[in-house]
Amino acid sequence: MQRRKFLKKSSLTTAGLLSAPILASCKTENKPTSIPIPIAARKPVAICTWNFMNATAKAWEVLEKGGNALDAVEQGVMVEEADVTNETVGVGGRPDREGNVTLDACIMDKDGNCGSVVYLQNIAHPVSVARKVMEETPHIILAGKGAEQFAYEKGFEKTDLLTESTRKQYEEWKKESKYETVINIENHDTIGMLAIDSNGDIAGACTTSGMAYKVAGRVGDSPIIGAGLYVDNEVGGATATGVGEEVIRTVGSFLIVELMRQGKSPQEACEEGVKRIMKKNEGREDFQIGFLAINKQGETGGYCVHPGFTYREYTQDGHENQPVESFYQNE
Repeated sequence: MQRRKFLKKSSLTTAGLLSAPILASCKTENKPTSIPIPIAARKPVAICTWNFMNATAKAWEVLEKGGNALDAVEQGVMVEEADVTNETVGVGGRPDREGNVTLDACIMDKDGNCGSVVYLQNIAHPVSVARKVMEETPHIILAGKGAEQFAYEKGFEKTDLLTESTRKQYEEWKKESKYETVINIENHDTIGMLAIDSNGDIAGACTTSGMAYKVAGRVGDSPIIGAGLYVDNEVGGATATGVGEEVIRTVGSFLIVELMRQGKSPQEACEEGVKRIMKKNEGREDFQIGFLAINKQGETGGYCVHPGFTYREYTQDGHENQPVESFYQNE
């Protein structure tokens, strides 16, 4: 089923009733709130959470050839979903407490269309299933067995996501069955990616296997539109990494985009997002959150709770791993 698109049509009849003085008054009062950015000033850029250089390289390959931002972010994060040495995303992700690898992902395009899958098993590329949800159903989120069945119907193959390495780690973990979140990527992580193409359009994607040894059924912020990812093509986009429960409580990515709409830079918006979380968790130091954002002009920024979070950026000027300032500083 193709997604239905409902178009709003404005009436010209009412406009004909307006007098010339009223029209003149409207012209002076309804001033544009922002100056349009010339197309020539917009440069393609791809950024992602953490130092996933292969992912941004793939996204840049798409952008450099004139591809759109949506294809770039999808193909970019798919690199990490397929990398068995990355034990926090896709194939080879660490399992939940029951020994099952469950994946979450979402994707969002320039028009605000979005798709998401949660608690998806046996499928190597959840971000691509999320895109199918966005483009070929009237829904936004599919979960669990329903999402898995949908993937099979769309031609995705069943894949054993648990590798020998993660299976051994799980067996070792079961000896004590101790659950704790470890700062930064030692325990779990996410890849969130944002891109601007040569047309100046923005898209984003986010994918993860979630917290290692989580309670079966747990879903974090990564597949939740507005929490782990949000894109507004008039303003910019944001994505998050870390302990998703804290991001969900503040609808973090949506908050950051709205702060940019109000005039904050991506850096200022990310800092405000983290500080709001820490205000609700005063004195806590046992979790990590990292935000990453980009605005319509292609400016980027990031901020986190603890030192260690970085983001990868690829533009025509180079391919660099960018350090990020933190709420707590190194002693």
